[in-house]
Amino acid sequence: MRSLLSEWLTLHCTRELDTMIEIEGKRRCCGCEACRQGCPQSCIRMERDEEGFDYPIVDTDRCIECHKCERVCPFMKLDEPREPQAVYAACATDEGLREASSSGGLFTLLAEDTLRRGGVVFGVRFDEAWSVCHDYTETIEGLAPFRGSKYLQSRIGESYRQAEQFLKEERPVLFTGTPCQIKGLVHYLGHAYDNLMTVDVVCHGVPSPMVWQRYLTTLRAGQGEITGISFRDKSVSGWRRYDFVAQSAGGGNVRQFYGDNIYMRGFLHDLYLRPSCYACMAKGGRSQSDLTLGDYWGVERTCPDLDRALDEDKGTSVVMIHSERGRRLLEGLPCRYRQTNYASAVAGNPAIEQSVTEPPKRQLFFAQLDAEPLDSLIARLTVIPLHKRLWRQLHHQAHRVKMRLRRLARD
Repeated sequence: MRSLLSEWLTLHCTRELDTMIEIEGKRRCCGCEACRQGCPQSCIRMERDEEGFDYPIVDTDRCIECHKCERVCPFMKLDEPREPQAVYAACATDEGLREASSSGGLFTLLAEDTLRRGGVVFGVRFDEAWSVCHDYTETIEGLAPFRGSKYLQSRIGESYRQAEQFLKEERPVLFTGTPCQIKGLVHYLGHAYDNLMTVDVVCHGVPSPMVWQRYLTTLRAGQGEITGISFRDKSVSGWRRYDFVAQSAGGGNVRQFYGDNIYMRGFLHDLYLRPSCYACMAKGGRSQSDLTLGDYWGVERTCPDLDRALDEDKGTSVVMIHSERGRRLLEGLPCRYRQTNYASAVAGNPAIEQSVTEPPKRQLFFAQLDAEPLDSLIARLTVIPLHKRLWRQLHHQAHRVKMRLRRLARD
């Protein structure tokens, strides 16, 4: 048994990117599982490493050396970046839907349109252990678990195979995921389908599922069994300064400004992202998606003349169009939108193009993970100066007061 094509990866990385030798190809694997699902011999399995990330393992005794795993791998070569055909600021006209979504509610609108046409929607949901996995739904009612940001790497499972089967049955399919997951799907399918709509999200990077489970353990110790998780709750503090919320059966709920939540703090300091996230090969339009969705940070500067309802801290999406199919779908949705430009979208959200830099303390974090409580370890390695913490708390409280006053005036 050996790591999937580890020798090939090492040689490939030596030839094209010398710095990859020392990490033995891990930056060239995003964990999309296209190789596993594409293997005709079913001789590839995913195995978790010491950091909690899954990597493919091949049974060389069963391998017939067909090289399909190489052909479907989205990270075998770096494609040229592509700028979108058009960029929009957009949000759903349904204010209830908009408030229930992480940003502007565009995913739900796209999904509902697909389902009305007899299609299937693939998205990401929590499982019973509060990890995340890809799944599909054929009903409007089944969309709710897919809604909302989930700052974890989802398990793809058999989603590529399932999507392929629905496509062959000539049903419309909407497939959503991170850029590398969409690129993995496109490579797995091998050719275009007129009935496939692919949507990727602007991705900061995916944290270790193992670290997330350890964080959940600390939550359960303090509040009991968890019944709900929201990474991006904006009901109290609004869209820009959202809260992390964990609900429990006993009622001991946790609500924290995202900057104060210890898990989000480590995530936003890039402390425990997957190695491939520090050298992502799917950003900048390389995923080959039809649409890219994300938060339109800075929309108040880019579109100061927008209708007030479009930007009163309820959430506004950036929508980047990469195909004519994507353009037609957007134009048919019940949403408000205004065309902007690519430069302004990237200025507010540089993760559209750029990978984050691996922090110097990342290796120390994983080396100390078993020796120190998670919360104190993250706090120690992501020290925020006192004056910044105080300023942030004051700013956050002032923002909450402003939100309350705005709601009172509206009521």
